[in-house]
Formats: sequence, C-alpha cells, structure tokens
Amino acid sequence: MTRATIASISPFFIVADVPATLSFYRDRLGFEVTFRGPSPDDEFFGIVRRDGAMIMFKALGAVCEGKEVSIEPLPNYSRKPVFSWDAYLDVPDPDALAAEFASRGVLFSVPLTERGDDGVRGFVIKDIDGYGLFFGNHQA
Repeated sequence: MTRATIASISPFFIVADVPATLSFYRDRLGFEVTFRGPSPDDEFFGIVRRDGAMIMFKALGAVCEGKEVSIEPLPNYSRKPVFSWDAYLDVPDPDALAAEFASRGVLFSVPLTERGDDGVRGFVIKDIDGYGLFFGNHQA
C-alpha cells in the first residue's frame, strides 16, 4: 500500500477581533490575507498565508440569557505558562526573519536564540491575542 502524503497543517485560532488580527499578520508579519468574511460587513473568519504557512482565525460569539457574549481566545500559555508555543513555524533562516520582523517593530517574547539542549534556533512572538508563534528550525 502506498503511503499518502500530508502536505501541510494550519492552526485555527479563536480571536477577539478578526479584522485587527488580519491587519497584525499582514502589516507586522508579512502574511497575505487570502480570505476575510463572510462579507465586508460581517468579518468573523479570516485566513492568512505566507509561503507554506497558513493560519485561520475565527471570532466566536454565543447567546447567553438573550445577550450575545464573545468567546475569548485561549492561548496555551494562559493554561500553563511553560506552554508558550501555539504554533511552530519551520523557517530556513530564523536570523533573517527575526531581522525582518524587528524592522517592522515586532516585539519578541523570546529573542532569537539557539537552545543548547536540542539545537533549535529561533524566536517567539505573541500575536495580538496572545498566541505564541515559534519561528525557527533545528540546526543540524
């Protein structure tokens, strides 16, 4: 039997404000907004893409006692601070990407470093909802 290929995986984050999130990923991280909607008047879902990475976002609301309430984002670190990554983005040159992000004023929650225990080099940023994104790779 031939083994089927999985081409990629894309995280799906619950966010507070889809248009603001899409702007952050476009303006600060250089992603392209590939979908926002379902209509210009009601943007509760969006998708961004940069090279092979795609991330989806959705703002959720619920009705409680006749009133609509929002469902808040829940990044991993808010569950337990040691779990600071919500997504690992494999990049061939973390140094170049860190320099690009720094030139756009992106704040790093963990600066560019090489971890001694596993040889992974990279950095972490938190998006506007607190999701931790690790950008890096294993330095063989």
